[in-house]
Amino acid sequence: MTNRQRRLIPSTLTVAVLLSVSHQALAATDFIGADQGKLHLTAGFNDVDGAGGAGLVPLAFITGYGSSDSWGANAHVTSVHLDDFQLTAYGVAVGALDRVELSFARHELEVVHGPLDGLGVDHDIIGLKIKLVGDTLYRQDSWLPQIAVGAQYKKNKGIKDAASVGLPGVTNPTQLGAQDDSGTDYYLSATKIFLGQSLVVDVNLRYTKANQFGLLGFGGDQDDGYSLKPEAAVAYLFTRKFAGGFEFRAKPENLGVDTEDNAWDAFVAWTPTRNISLVAAYVNLGSILGPVTSRTDDQKGTYLSFQVGF
Repeated sequence: MTNRQRRLIPSTLTVAVLLSVSHQALAATDFIGADQGKLHLTAGFNDVDGAGGAGLVPLAFITGYGSSDSWGANAHVTSVHLDDFQLTAYGVAVGALDRVELSFARHELEVVHGPLDGLGVDHDIIGLKIKLVGDTLYRQDSWLPQIAVGAQYKKNKGIKDAASVGLPGVTNPTQLGAQDDSGTDYYLSATKIFLGQSLVVDVNLRYTKANQFGLLGFGGDQDDGYSLKPEAAVAYLFTRKFAGGFEFRAKPENLGVDTEDNAWDAFVAWTPTRNISLVAAYVNLGSILGPVTSRTDDQKGTYLSFQVGF
């Protein structure tokens, strides 16, 4: 059994548990007061960091279909296939009173091509989001967007199998130049739905020192301070259940060993039922460890996320 196959066993079991729990929760919603009062596509998907959003960036939406008198939840399994990397992300998020959101996500990154083939990195993300003002759907007579603030605490779980790729003794991103193996991102998100134009527009500001979303630690030999980075998303609502759009996420460049670039994607999102959602995208995450992987240009590939919720 290869290292990659051994890693997939706990991931698969965790995904199975999440989906089983979510299925049981869906069956119980009539008894626990989850009213599912929101419209399709307004419950927010879970982005790659686990927050209610799209693919790469959070939105000001609070996850789940619960209204201001109720609650909702979402579980997701996301797979990102790049030229040299495979990222699996999974987690759950709960929204209460259409005001507060709590989320948890796990990232599992593995190098699948090039000199570092077999190297792995995991990290956990705990998120909190609070809606401040606005209602992105029901206040169409106002230009005020829905505005939310959020924080994401990220803890790197270490580097695995480094010895097998010629890096004996390397077990932590701090040994690659990062200053810390944990850190917190803070963000401000403003989201507006223009029903007459069938558009969703989102603009974020993220205060961060994370390297490659935190997978390579926080801060570095080039810069150890926080920096303010812009993010944006725009989507067109083709129908009540189907949308497509673009996202952009700026990233800091803190590590000398990593020529980190900004990320973007083009995505489609479909909710065939209120409880099942699919997000697919073409994604470009920029250069990742360019000097020591098989590519010096951008890491490009596919993004696919399956989600269940109420």
